[in-house]
Amino acid sequence: MNLGQFIKGFIEKRVKEANYLGYYRGPLVGFAKADSPLFNTLKAVISKDHYLPVDILPRAKTVIAFFIPFSKGVVTENLKEKFVSKTWAESYIFTNRLIEDICKKLCQTLKMEGIEANWVEPTHNFDTERLLSRWSHKHIAYIAGLGSFGRHQMLITRRGAAGRLGSIVINREVNSYANPPNIFCLHKMCQNCDYCIRACPVSALTSEGLDKKRCYQFLLKVDKYFGDLELSDVCGKCLTGPCGIL
Repeated sequence: MNLGQFIKGFIEKRVKEANYLGYYRGPLVGFAKADSPLFNTLKAVISKDHYLPVDILPRAKTVIAFFIPFSKGVVTENLKEKFVSKTWAESYIFTNRLIEDICKKLCQTLKMEGIEANWVEPTHNFDTERLLSRWSHKHIAYIAGLGSFGRHQMLITRRGAAGRLGSIVINREVNSYANPPNIFCLHKMCQNCDYCIRACPVSALTSEGLDKKRCYQFLLKVDKYFGDLELSDVCGKCLTGPCGIL
């Protein structure tokens, strides 16, 4: 069995089956060696208590990262809505469930093949005081070659930035590992794009960086606004511009 192709096929199939609401485009899947020195740098870049792959799975060999890109319809709804669109909030909730389902089912399937696997929930695995993640899926995906960071500090893949990320750690090597990611941010490509800064509804994002606390306070207001939904602390306005869908 070509393990890398099997994993890609499994994730692609699950996303396709879940796409009856038209939320998605085809997913991206990447792999990183669990002993890559880049994982150690996250303790300096994010926080000293950021997990390493071996903290998720003691005999880790490979980290799987996958990105589920939202459809043009989902992004357009959030773009035209003055506040955060309900479609965006609903797709966020639905996709978190889908990522959890993919991780659970894939881990179960791999274990039947004698492969150990473990995963971390797709969201709310962060310290709510410091607003620092213990396992940053966007940084994991960067190491796995799925994309590079934009001015808005979100990962931009070859299918854009609008979507959700998940990751799994396994104790088996695959035959396809990450290549250096391309740069997709127009600002970083010297095209002077400031769309994401202008789109931020509370000016949390500036040329100086991101005020995480201001951003998070707005996300909590969004969650309160959509009181009939599950936890929906989302915005995504910075992802509705030229890098949202590629």
